[in-house]
Amino acid sequence: MATIVPPPSKRQKLAATEKAERDAEEARIPDGLGSIRIQFVDQGTGKSAGPAVAIDVQQATVRNLENLLNTLQAKDASERTPYRFFFNQRRPDTGNDEAAAEAAVLDIDRDIYSSILKPGLKTTEDNIILQYAPQAIFRVRPVSRCSASISGHGESILAATFSPATSAILATGSGDNTARLWDCDTGTPRHTLKGHTSWVLVVSFSPDGKILATGSMDNSVRLWDVRTGEALGGPLKGHTKWITSLSWEPYHQQLKGKPRLASASKDSTVRIWDVPLRRVEQTLSGHKSSITCVRWGGIHRIYTSSQDKTIKVWNARSWTCLHTLTAHAHWVNHLALSTDFVLRTAYHDHTTKVSDDASTDAKVSAARSRFESAARVNGVIIERLISASDDNTIFLWQPSSFDPNSNTTPKPVARLLGHQKQVNHVSFSPDGHYIASASFDNSVKLWNAIDGKFITTLRGHVGAVYMCCWSADSRLLVSASKDTTVKVWDVKNQKLREDLPGHKDEVFAVDWSADGAAVGSGGKDKLVKIWKN
Repeated sequence: MATIVPPPSKRQKLAATEKAERDAEEARIPDGLGSIRIQFVDQGTGKSAGPAVAIDVQQATVRNLENLLNTLQAKDASERTPYRFFFNQRRPDTGNDEAAAEAAVLDIDRDIYSSILKPGLKTTEDNIILQYAPQAIFRVRPVSRCSASISGHGESILAATFSPATSAILATGSGDNTARLWDCDTGTPRHTLKGHTSWVLVVSFSPDGKILATGSMDNSVRLWDVRTGEALGGPLKGHTKWITSLSWEPYHQQLKGKPRLASASKDSTVRIWDVPLRRVEQTLSGHKSSITCVRWGGIHRIYTSSQDKTIKVWNARSWTCLHTLTAHAHWVNHLALSTDFVLRTAYHDHTTKVSDDASTDAKVSAARSRFESAARVNGVIIERLISASDDNTIFLWQPSSFDPNSNTTPKPVARLLGHQKQVNHVSFSPDGHYIASASFDNSVKLWNAIDGKFITTLRGHVGAVYMCCWSADSRLLVSASKDTTVKVWDVKNQKLREDLPGHKDEVFAVDWSADGAAVGSGGKDKLVKIWKN
């Protein structure tokens, strides 16, 4: 059922009016501040966009800065790119410490005066160096209607994910021991994947979208041909307890014709599978309790979280444990990487310049280029990690800054406090600038992904929020809840954009397709729902 918000009381209206007046006063830029000189620098490459230019302080808003930068780049109206701007507060005595450098980056959300001059970070006499990063040129339209409600599963739907190649294919895993592939264009089933003998807990597409991996409570992993729905051999056996998480080796790191898959299990191990040979290549052991999540990063690192309260960082070449992170005080439930989106989609993007018919070398090159572009900050490849726990906290890490020769335990960039109950799920926005967290306290929270600072709480759910997913342009967020609804949030306005009722019971799984065209959800009512605009 839809959540109906009661009308505001007289006291709430008065408080809202007073807040609006305060915000308007704070947003006012005083007269007579003169002009400032701004130097634009590409955040990814560190290269200047041209000479420093003078601009009146009152005119130095984000929109005007965007227009000025596009003009400096000699772009006409049809080529203009939306940008975000950042100010690096790092002082000379911080040296070359990447973590300190990135944590000191300030997001310019409105104008130069309120973000830099008013706090006294710079004077109008100094040159101000602004880093810039492009936002997605395309805009994802918010889903607003249920285009299909498909039955087929006999028990609760526990996992759902779209193919990285197309929004036409959705995979789901269920408590009825099957996984299914759905045609989202026609709203019909494609294939029923039978073979598991217990609940299917996790489903994961290979980066090229041709293979689906499923993990089950029967302690096995199975592989399926997405086009035909046929099983690719028998089950991958080796784990002694059920599978909790799956992660594919990034496409740009795979040896030609040899994709690999990491599976995490309640038996406290991670197994690395050689997919073509269907054998275990390596077993990663060291955790003392159930592993809850595994992530295969794009810089030859594997990250695992466990109910033993630790996170481990593994070398994906030597298979050695590089670091054990011990900041959490309770089970670590979930991990996310700042590069998750580009690792998931590999060479697929909205331009479709590289198709499945292209050569393997062309696809690997495109996947590597997309990864490096997404991960590069000031010319350095940086992959950030976020962890969520039952201790109600979230930690932001930068593993690339860890010293491999130090005996001290690596420290997080930031500790994110605010949730009142367990944090169940976290995810980075595709552009790497935001973090969204879903909690049993009925809320979704937004955080700055660079320094971990709290941005806002998105309230509207009246039950635990199980997970949240981003649109491809990072402007929208979708969440699934125990209250039977799916909700779409506008990140810029920090408000509910669409309330999507229709499920008859708890919604356990939700995903937004990589092309932004559809949202898929499933839960306790056994129905798959496809939402479109």
